[in-house]
Amino acid sequence: MNDTPPLGARTAPSTARNRQPILDALRPRLPPGAKVLEVASGAGEHAVFLAAVLPEVHWRPTDREPEALESIEAWRKHAQLPNLAAPVRLDAADPSTWPPGPFDAIVCINMIHISPWTATQGLMAGAGRVLAPRGRLFLYGPFLEPDVPTAPSNLAFDESLKSRDPAWGLRNLGEVTALAAAHGLGLAERIAVPANNLVVVFERP
Repeated sequence: MNDTPPLGARTAPSTARNRQPILDALRPRLPPGAKVLEVASGAGEHAVFLAAVLPEVHWRPTDREPEALESIEAWRKHAQLPNLAAPVRLDAADPSTWPPGPFDAIVCINMIHISPWTATQGLMAGAGRVLAPRGRLFLYGPFLEPDVPTAPSNLAFDESLKSRDPAWGLRNLGEVTALAAAHGLGLAERIAVPANNLVVVFERP
């Protein structure tokens, strides 16, 4: 895949660092022919990369922001992947913007700590509605865990986020798990990945 940004596309430096660990977590856990909804696709680089290396997976990118949707579409047109759908607007906190599903998986990368708690609440409620039976929600990012020492870099990142917006910040994994359970999603796996991040997998019965 050519990584040179096409006209109108944005880039995020972190994508090149985390896309392989995310792929390694997803590949053995997605069923053949999976329909995947990506919430908060951002620039769209993850969508293009993952759709390219998982050609049997049908990938639907989304975002709330018009600038992100334009970037995703620029990457999509550049990549010309038959399994990568056109992006649609989705505000995790607004149920009316969610597609009906069902989806075999929902992927959400680096959103819940850079958004208010209402976005996480909406994400869990939406996942509870649109995931197919045995469907999985994959969250990627840094978390706070009561029984696990927090890396100094994550503590500094948390403070930085809160200085930008008091409603942002690293989320307590226990609180996220309890919220997921309230919407019928059980914690299936906690996967440690590089740079003090996790892939957390929730599953619908």
